[in-house]
Amino acid sequence: MEETDREAVATAVQRVAGMLQRPDQLDKVEQYRRREARKKASVEARLKAAIQSQLDGVRTGLSQLHNALGDVKDIQRSLGDVSKDWRQSINTIENLKDVKDAVVQHSQLAAAVENLKNIFSVPEIVQEAHNLIEQAELLQAHRKLMDLECSRDDLMYEQYRMDVKNTHDMNLIRNYFGEVQNLSEELAKQLWMVLQRSLLTVRRDPTMVVSVVRIIEREEKIDRRMLDRKRQTAFIPPGRPKKWKEKMFEVLEGTVSTRIEGSQSDTRESDKMWLVRLLEITRKYVQNDLIVVKNLMIQCFPPNYDILNKFFTLYHKALSVRIEELASEDLEANEIVSLLTWVLNTYKSAEMMGHPELTTEMDVNNMGPLLPKEVVNQLLSKYIQIFTSNITGWLRKALETDKKDWKKDTEPEADQDGYYQTTLPAIVFQMFEQNLQVAAQIDEIFKQEVLRLCLKQMTSFLIRYREEAIAYKEDHMRDRQHPQCYVQYMIAIINNCQTFKESIKSLKKKYSKTEFDEHDAAINSTLDSVAKDGCVYLLDEVFMDLEQHLNELMTRKWLTGSNAVDTICVTIEDYFNDFAKIKKPYNKEMTFEAHRRVVIEYVKAVMQKRISFKNPDERKEGAERMIKEAEQFKFLFRKLSAGLGEDTDRLCDAIVALAEVFKLTDPTLLYLEVSTLVSKYPDIREDHVLALLAVRGDASREMRQMIIETLNQNKPLSTVNIQPVFRDIVVPTTVNKLLK
Repeated sequence: MEETDREAVATAVQRVAGMLQRPDQLDKVEQYRRREARKKASVEARLKAAIQSQLDGVRTGLSQLHNALGDVKDIQRSLGDVSKDWRQSINTIENLKDVKDAVVQHSQLAAAVENLKNIFSVPEIVQEAHNLIEQAELLQAHRKLMDLECSRDDLMYEQYRMDVKNTHDMNLIRNYFGEVQNLSEELAKQLWMVLQRSLLTVRRDPTMVVSVVRIIEREEKIDRRMLDRKRQTAFIPPGRPKKWKEKMFEVLEGTVSTRIEGSQSDTRESDKMWLVRLLEITRKYVQNDLIVVKNLMIQCFPPNYDILNKFFTLYHKALSVRIEELASEDLEANEIVSLLTWVLNTYKSAEMMGHPELTTEMDVNNMGPLLPKEVVNQLLSKYIQIFTSNITGWLRKALETDKKDWKKDTEPEADQDGYYQTTLPAIVFQMFEQNLQVAAQIDEIFKQEVLRLCLKQMTSFLIRYREEAIAYKEDHMRDRQHPQCYVQYMIAIINNCQTFKESIKSLKKKYSKTEFDEHDAAINSTLDSVAKDGCVYLLDEVFMDLEQHLNELMTRKWLTGSNAVDTICVTIEDYFNDFAKIKKPYNKEMTFEAHRRVVIEYVKAVMQKRISFKNPDERKEGAERMIKEAEQFKFLFRKLSAGLGEDTDRLCDAIVALAEVFKLTDPTLLYLEVSTLVSKYPDIREDHVLALLAVRGDASREMRQMIIETLNQNKPLSTVNIQPVFRDIVVPTTVNKLLK
């Protein structure tokens, strides 16, 4: 206490010192005193209230403890009285054993009396129940069955209570009621029969289905009661629990499976479309059945059965098993597609499980896949293998058919624009289109895979196409009289290349998300090669006919008045009447190549030194003839190139440039003229110049040597963009020797 008082005084001194730190605060001493007095009074009041509350609590606790003590003493006295009474009643309980036995016997006799009517009428009741079952009065038949089972079960239970080990009496009761078990089995068969036909029965007589469900519900209730009694007494009547509800769903599952399996009426041997027909029949059956369940059968079952969901599950399970069986068979390519399309698209669509009448109750997306992913992948892989094999055979057969057409004596058909063509591109791309349409029914990824496979096969096919075109040309060269329409069919082969390009572009635009493919370059390259080869083969045909007339050029016969160039122009124009039926851009290339080859053959005739002019008059006459014939070629190829935008003059100007060398009268200016020629055509070589001077006929060896040396010193730079004329012209060895 002293320590506390000292702390209080110290605290008070500290507070007063804090209040009176300035002189002006002395005037407020009285105010501070009154404030502290109020605080002290408030604290004292709170302390008094707290102490009073504590005292009241202690008083109440003591009172309750006193009452509890009294209650404990009363209980102790009562327990003593109970113990005394219990010891006195032990002997009395032992004396009541006879009464207990009498009670059990009375209970048995009461059960017997209660079931006396049924006991003496078992055969008659069983027969009545049989008759009711035959009359489809299932509820009444079940009522009689329940009465008989109740009598049997009560008697057996009482016997069990009286003497568990008395199996003789238990068997006696069981045998006496033996027909009851048979009756139960017969009724069950009738119930299962109704359930097996429930989808039909519910449309004609839904009350029959309701009766079956009511009977099953009754039996379920009895099963639960018997199981409860078994837990209490360990007694269970024979045949219990029946589990008819569980059996009902087993029967419905078997019914659904049988319905799915029984929908197949055709085989591949009897009908090529057997699988399509089977899947369509299955689709209709499942859809119609589930609509019946949703609209009719759901009303016949209690809500806790969730019968619509049960049927959805049963049909999904049965379909999954059936589809896996079909998938394991040796299916053809079209059958695999039909199956996968049905599984991946049709099954959950509005045409089947996603039907508007069904989606209001069930979400089709909650159902799992009908086929496992690995099975789907196996089918897709198998389809790709079959498709690869099939398409290779189809393309080979299509090419063989097209080759037969090449040998016909009639011209090929022309399209609406008059261009020759064969049916090969249409057949090939019809095959591709059909398979891509089928693949698109499965999914986008598979469609892209089939498209890539088509393009890959197209690459291989075009290589064979090129080989066959070469063989076709070689066969013709062995006998140019056959086939009669060689030119027309070679034109059709060239045009097919452009048709193939357009068809591939159209196919990719329709079925592909990517503009370019790994096979594009190979396909375009091969098509261009086939087309260009075809153009070369046709020009070979032309120039084989022109060979005799080309050989007349730059000869004495030509100088004295040959009409070789007239014949060449007429022949080329005649051929180009057919070549006009070549599609762009190959017709432009064809015209340019023909023009180039004519000029090269003409220049080649000059370089072969078939003639050597003897005097200025011959040189002048020959030069003027060359210029005239160059103009004829220009006119011809301008006419043939009309609308193609081709510059036809430069090639023919090479002939004119050679003529100018011949036409020159002053040999001292020959170097300048040759220099002009070389500057225009940088690809001209030394042997070309020597051959040209040899044809002119008046250039001495020294002049030729001087011109060549000067040209070598002032050799012009080659221009890449200038089309070469002289590069591929070879001066014959004999001519070179003569020149040297």
